[in-house]
Amino acid sequence: MQGIIIATIVVGVIGLLIGIALVATGKKFYVETDEREALIRENLPGNNCGACGYAGCDAVAAAIVKKEALVNACPVNSPDKIQKISEIMGVEAVAAIRKVAFVKCAGDCSSTSEKCNYVGINDCRAAVMAGISIWECDYGCLGYGSCVKACNYDAIHVVNGVAVVDRTKCVGCGQCAAACPKHLIEIIREDKQVAVRCSNHDRGPEVKKVCTAGCIGCKLCTKQCEHDAIQVDGNLAHIDYDKCVGCGKCAQKCPSKIITRL
Repeated sequence: MQGIIIATIVVGVIGLLIGIALVATGKKFYVETDEREALIRENLPGNNCGACGYAGCDAVAAAIVKKEALVNACPVNSPDKIQKISEIMGVEAVAAIRKVAFVKCAGDCSSTSEKCNYVGINDCRAAVMAGISIWECDYGCLGYGSCVKACNYDAIHVVNGVAVVDRTKCVGCGQCAAACPKHLIEIIREDKQVAVRCSNHDRGPEVKKVCTAGCIGCKLCTKQCEHDAIQVDGNLAHIDYDKCVGCGKCAQKCPSKIITRL
């Protein structure tokens, strides 16, 4: 009986010492959290999509409190939520610049053709991992819909073999871009008026052999631009959106019609 009592006392003392140690450690390493973080977090969508450039909604809330990010850092947040975050931070509300996804490929089934018959998982990433070049154009959209599965807003679908974005539904979260194994989807500002619907870096004659809707690197677009906003690099036209004014002259002169007015 005496042994049981001694063992109980020993266990109790050890438990007490551990408790004291935990309390002391907690106080020593306690990091005070600004209550505004929780309030801001309540006014964020909670998708943790990463479109803001941070790891998730918790991270961007902390960045807003530290003034490392603007109150409109979340591009998919609603205007009323941005207003509430602005009130929490005591600053003037600034509307976020809306962004949307854009598919840099116009090579649908009428523009290119299949090189082989792929039999496997109906997923673009699986097809790429298989190392099979399915279409005549090696740069184009595979059309198996990895981007469609990644979108939580029903904003992208495969139409005639190529992914197409519904700009009225797209929130610019970037999940489709992250899912595309060929990196064909770009997130651009909605107010930008033109974009290049091609990713083929081959020379013009080679492009024409595999796709009738590809950029041939002719540089007619660069000659039309008065703002030096479009250049041909690696046989492919690229738009500098910091310079582009959306006049559309490049799109008008593009012989392949792959510079699109949005």
